[in-house]
Amino acid sequence: MSEFWIYFQIGLKHVLDIHAYDHVLFLIALAIPFSFKDWKRIVLLVTLFTIGHTMALLLSVFGIIAIKVNVVELLIPITILITALFNLFTAGKSSKQESINLVFFITLFFGIIHGLGFSNYFKSILGGDATAQVLPLLEFALGIEAAQIVVVFVVLILSYIVQTVFRFSKRDWTLVMSAFIIGVVIPMIVESEIWIR
Repeated sequence: MSEFWIYFQIGLKHVLDIHAYDHVLFLIALAIPFSFKDWKRIVLLVTLFTIGHTMALLLSVFGIIAIKVNVVELLIPITILITALFNLFTAGKSSKQESINLVFFITLFFGIIHGLGFSNYFKSILGGDATAQVLPLLEFALGIEAAQIVVVFVVLILSYIVQTVFRFSKRDWTLVMSAFIIGVVIPMIVESEIWIR
């Protein structure tokens, strides 16, 4: 049980690390268009993101996929930017089933990209062969899922407060938060090491 708790905590800290806030930014961008009545949809999105994240770690641990760190470090803020831009262009519009299915697929794909960003560190903290790393990886994934649900819950609470107490419309809340996220993410893309020759 203590080993489970170790990897579960690593998963929690991976998401909630204040110095690596890109994961939280993505979750905020993902959650802001939703409210408590959409809880099933947002939990499904979060779980799909975790599945993608875990798939990337599994592929990396077994040596099936390898990607340069600086490429992934550029792709991660791009996924956040795309999510925030999607919110800007769809804010206030009724969600059609086709766009929801597209969002599900894209969230899974973005989870893979974010997982690749953590793969080198994850391999470095685990010893032994790849098969011995599967159980710790699943324990780590549970920690990620728990932390992501906490972040989404906090976003939904803030959304509720802003929309009921401060009388923001859902559309305005989505636009303001998406614009804020874009403002934070663009410098991350511009300052990426990939541009340094």
